[in-house]
Amino acid sequence: DLSALEARLAAAETAARRAAENASLPRAVIDEPLRRAVTATQLETAVRQGTPYAALLTATKSFASDAAALAPLDGFAATGLPSATALGDELLATLAQLAPSPDKPDGTSPDLLDRLQASAARLVRIRRDRPIEGNSRDAVIARAAAAARRGDIDAAKRELTTLPAAERTGVAAWLAKIDAREAALAAARRYAVAATAALTKPAP
Repeated sequence: DLSALEARLAAAETAARRAAENASLPRAVIDEPLRRAVTATQLETAVRQGTPYAALLTATKSFASDAAALAPLDGFAATGLPSATALGDELLATLAQLAPSPDKPDGTSPDLLDRLQASAARLVRIRRDRPIEGNSRDAVIARAAAAARRGDIDAAKRELTTLPAAERTGVAAWLAKIDAREAALAAARRYAVAATAALTKPAP
């Protein structure tokens, strides 16, 4: 939904027209804030859409008084932000490689346990829409996997962060990527909002 971006662009264009009507202002004073706002809005759009934005980021930084505020965007500039679907698939692949829970019932042979776990995994795939109760490691991972299949990476992250730190090591890289993605989205939005709001301020 790009309605918010479109509304900000419309506001930017209106402010620019009003500024242009003031003949006492030098053209550079009028043009630079407008170009900053348009570039920042284009950057936010590219970030949200998941398209590469290296050139837009370079252009935006050329107008920024504090380029450090855009630093969270550096890591994804060449590739674009990964989609929720891609991140869900990545999490599923990661979860599939995790070692099974170390807790084994007394007297249960490894071979039998492997068969039980395989049966449970098939059941989770078949009945993935049914919520899995409990706070055990296996229950949390199963719920995270179900969320990943839906593309709900926020829910998957919430589930995984309830695990003790020692049990999150296998998904630490995935969680770090989610945090970096959220930081990039927030940085793009903050800069675009600030750049557009600057158009309504009187020139110095």
